[in-house]
Amino acid sequence: MKILIADDDPQILRALRVTLRARGYQVLTASDGVQAVEQATAHRPDLYLVDLGMPHLDGIDLIHSLRGWTQAPVLVVSGRTGSADKVDALDAGADDYLTKPFDLDELLARLRALARRTTGADGDAPVVRFGDVTVDLALTAVTRAGAPVHLTPTEWQILEILVRNPGRLVTRETILSDIWGTAHLTSSGYLRLYLSQLRKKLEPEPGAPRYLLTEQGMGYRFTPDEPTPG
Repeated sequence: MKILIADDDPQILRALRVTLRARGYQVLTASDGVQAVEQATAHRPDLYLVDLGMPHLDGIDLIHSLRGWTQAPVLVVSGRTGSADKVDALDAGADDYLTKPFDLDELLARLRALARRTTGADGDAPVVRFGDVTVDLALTAVTRAGAPVHLTPTEWQILEILVRNPGRLVTRETILSDIWGTAHLTSSGYLRLYLSQLRKKLEPEPGAPRYLLTEQGMGYRFTPDEPTPG
């Protein structure tokens, strides 16, 4: 799998190039946003690691540029920790967000999740419908009123867990453990951010959700408006 790392920190570029090559990735690097666009158009990477604070063309503008012609997964790796920066990156089309300094094992896990997102799922999985939304668990695809909805890999994983358990309470700990592992059982703020993004994309009124409900202090519940195929 070919991956492009766009970051203006030469030490990070060097370290990630060595690490990822050792794990079988083909690695391209760019030290600013303009170089990243040139590399992307010339080599068509399968995955992108993008820093936000780059010269000439920042990470948000780079993501907008990429989304004009490719749906290859984008993982933002940035020192910016504010929720607004994360929301801006996700709204621009990023698939996931990791803050610096990061744990290498977590970075590799997120890359594996992004890679799985591109390969599809079990062909025997059902199609789930609620409101004007259709979730095809076989194709890992979502449409709303017939139009495709782009979900990040993490958004998809959360949605899949919920729609496979219609009407049931799914605890925060269950979701966090399934997606990020037991070391992240206290990362409920991050989970709330993803649920907020899902509601914006799928709920008729995101501020008053009808299908993706919060059970205060416990977790979340998917409430379909008709029986869901099993």
